[in-house]
Amino acid sequence: MEKRMQINVETEIGTLNGVILHSPGAEVENMTPKNAQRALYSDILNLSVARKEYSQLYGVLSRVCQTYQVGDLLVDVLSNPVAKEELINVICKHENALSLRDELMGVPTRELARLLVEGLPLHRNSLTSFLSQERFSLPPLYNFYFTRDAAISVYNEVLIGKMANMVRDRESIIMEAIFNKSGRFETSTINPMLFNDNSEITIEGGDVLIARHDIMLIGNSCRTTTKGIDFIINRLISSGDKSRRYVLVQELPHKPESFIHLDMVFTFLNADECMVFEPIILSPNRFQTVLITIDNGKVQEIKTVDNILVALRDLGMSLKPIICGGTIDPWTQEREQWHSGANFFAFGPGKVIGYARNIYTMEEMNRNGYEIIKAKDVIANRIDPLAYKKCVVTIDGSELPRGGGGARCMTMPVNRQSVRW
Repeated sequence: MEKRMQINVETEIGTLNGVILHSPGAEVENMTPKNAQRALYSDILNLSVARKEYSQLYGVLSRVCQTYQVGDLLVDVLSNPVAKEELINVICKHENALSLRDELMGVPTRELARLLVEGLPLHRNSLTSFLSQERFSLPPLYNFYFTRDAAISVYNEVLIGKMANMVRDRESIIMEAIFNKSGRFETSTINPMLFNDNSEITIEGGDVLIARHDIMLIGNSCRTTTKGIDFIINRLISSGDKSRRYVLVQELPHKPESFIHLDMVFTFLNADECMVFEPIILSPNRFQTVLITIDNGKVQEIKTVDNILVALRDLGMSLKPIICGGTIDPWTQEREQWHSGANFFAFGPGKVIGYARNIYTMEEMNRNGYEIIKAKDVIANRIDPLAYKKCVVTIDGSELPRGGGGARCMTMPVNRQSVRW
């Protein structure tokens, strides 16, 4: 087996060495208009188109770093009989489906990995099941191509997401098993479910951004509660690290659904640049920005600040904001934010990936010195994005954004190089 990769993420922009992806499969097509809302979608996806679009993301990242697929990592876990039994027991217990345990234990490894993601069809072998309106004994993981949310690399550990909606819980269970049992990674996991008084704790990866080794940004959103943020702060305190750290919390609207996570309105692009949705991040509004200072193992101060950029500047990170949708028309800003126009993923300082459809955002990036590159040209080896000081690699996005996320949502980095600030 290849050498284990050490988990190490101390910044959002460090050169990417490893990332976990999940190419959308039949689980996406197992959704109907009737169950779309329960699956946390506002629309159903065309799988063949979504796969083509996602293959561009995968193709670009496979050119610049080590990529891992959830399905392959899950096969590694299930190939270990002890790990297989443990994972099935956890899933069946959590989903009140212990009657499925023996059936799942008898399924061949690769097929079992597929079923745990795509869903286990309901057997119509009893009156109850025959009359049931459900199609699956274990429902599909419709959202799993957004690998960001269920597990979060925080320095050299992995924080397991405590999902806001039960339909996504199995994603976290699988990701925890991958980091603990696949044999591919060197790390330890932190699972909020293992701690007492966790009923009000929810944490999803789209709300957690690491600005610098000593600064973390967290969105207080419809998916990440204040109790979830307090849990992260308490873990920082209990880690034994007595150095000074900062947690910058941004309140977010709970509606519309495009504000689901912090990375839908704010992402890092470079050591001195960021992408922002201006109405939430820069304009006066009722959503507070709170700075929490931790020093010598204690919370020293909690205070409100003007906004994220002012707080970061005072902490020695001066960032130039680039505006999602451009600076001319607020309607355009809203339209492009809705389609994940602020959601960029950096694979190195000044080298990012985003949706080509957000043309006004791309024009704004270009005005700020970013070369616009098509993913197809990178995949065909016609262009090397690493040769540019600053660039945006654009992927097609007609279907993937319908799921409610962009390039950062679809990537779970596991190792980045340090950044010299």
